[in-house]
Amino acid sequence: MTGTQDTNTNNIIPSLTEYALLGRSGLRVSPLCLGTMTFGTEFGWGSPKATAHRILDRYLEAGGNFVDTADFYTGGTSERIIGEYLAETGRRDDVVLATKFTLASPTRNPNAGGNGRTHALRALDASLRRLRTDHVDLYWLHAWDTLTPVEEVVRTLDLLVRSGKVRHVGLSDVPAWYFARAQTLAAQHGLEPICALQLEYSLVERTIEREHVPAAIELGAAICPWSPLASGLLTGKYSREGTAARGEGRFAAVQGEGIPIFDKFLTDRNWAIVEALRGVANELGQSLASVALSWITRRPGIGSTLIGATKLAQLDECLRALELEIPTELAARLEAASRPDSAHPYFFFEPAMQRGLAGGVTVRAEQPWYRPRG
Repeated sequence: MTGTQDTNTNNIIPSLTEYALLGRSGLRVSPLCLGTMTFGTEFGWGSPKATAHRILDRYLEAGGNFVDTADFYTGGTSERIIGEYLAETGRRDDVVLATKFTLASPTRNPNAGGNGRTHALRALDASLRRLRTDHVDLYWLHAWDTLTPVEEVVRTLDLLVRSGKVRHVGLSDVPAWYFARAQTLAAQHGLEPICALQLEYSLVERTIEREHVPAAIELGAAICPWSPLASGLLTGKYSREGTAARGEGRFAAVQGEGIPIFDKFLTDRNWAIVEALRGVANELGQSLASVALSWITRRPGIGSTLIGATKLAQLDECLRALELEIPTELAARLEAASRPDSAHPYFFFEPAMQRGLAGGVTVRAEQPWYRPRG
């Protein structure tokens, strides 16, 4: 893989220029997407504007072209920082710019959040003002609100594309059945299809392999994993003390506050995965983060993996993961340590059960998502 020269450090920055189409769209994206939830310090952690602009510089210099934000991130500051950067540098056309809507603003207006058409249109216009642009290349529904009819959502997203304010659409943090329903409706009525799903996916969170990944491959959407380093747990920067984690960062700062994406990492299983990852990383002479990222970027159905950084060194470490190939035997060790427990009805699809369903013989599956256990 080629790279560009960092004139400040004389280091080679790995290239991100092996672009791929995002799902069945014509949108070309780099294999690592720069997530910007940490742009801004309003939530008590994150990067000030000057640091965020340097991170954007480094990412784009390396060949990255996919920048992801949301109207909710740091109260809108993330979008403002990106908008100021693109305006000052004149690089708007170099970037596949993505943002999200769903989460409510601090108001008692019941239509100031959720996925209804009223909020979606209002949220998009506000995001465009903060981003200083007349369109976004990808507009994500941030999360299923459990209320808005999927028919309204699909037609609203199509309306936004037809308006010219949005180029492509995606769904984040939705059930697999919801995505399948939305994609089927879009196909049935000639509406804009969903080109990508943004979902949590890492060595410690693999449940999307049961439904979302095969659905995405079958229905033409790319998976864009978020939190591939499990909020820092898979970087090795945290140590375990009893039932708590010790270390610097937002994971340590918010544990115990009932936030599921953080508290669920404090389990015996997940600490065992960290130790297995540490063993593989030591054998390869690589960082834990590089190995964890290399593992996930090569999983079936992956389009572009979101990475975040509050420091340039963290970004460089993420970029280097693209150069790492994990040997088969070491990848098998990570697979065994992190494999999700079998559950109904998925145990019916295990090799032993498949033989029973195929007259006592083994039939090799050709689906790209199929990964027999054991």
